[in-house]
Amino acid sequence: MKKLSLFVDVQNIYYTTRHAYNRNFDYNKFWQQVTHDRIVVSAYAYAIDRGDQKQQQFQNILRGIGFQVKLKPYIQRRDGSSKGDWDVGITLDVMEAAAHTDVILLASGDGDFDLLLQRIQQRYRVETEVYGVPILTSNALINSATRYIPIKDDLLL
Repeated sequence: MKKLSLFVDVQNIYYTTRHAYNRNFDYNKFWQQVTHDRIVVSAYAYAIDRGDQKQQQFQNILRGIGFQVKLKPYIQRRDGSSKGDWDVGITLDVMEAAAHTDVILLASGDGDFDLLLQRIQQRYRVETEVYGVPILTSNALINSATRYIPIKDDLLL
């Protein structure tokens, strides 16, 4: 059985599934699908923490499924814009995990990760899988992955 490391960009998955389908992502079905016949080495869900009780319940659900939840505080700037980005954190964790796993799975549509996937494939000879909403996943990210799996009805609530 292959060793799997999972990385989920929670904000990206939330907003892309809501925008494209007006539905939520089914993390339980996702977990069952991606872990079948694989050994989970690590599983991270990266989220922004607003201190909201509903969010905390969701984070506990993710933990119950098997994810280690990493939180970053929500930052509201004076000009009204907000910040909440896990790109660097995800990149560091993926680079570290790639040396000890067979498959890196990234759930995100963010094209900023295309170079990361290329690098770990070259350096560590790992397979890379990307799960993302078809119309909102960067073509560069899709092309960088060993395998792209579109998020469709079967992975939605």
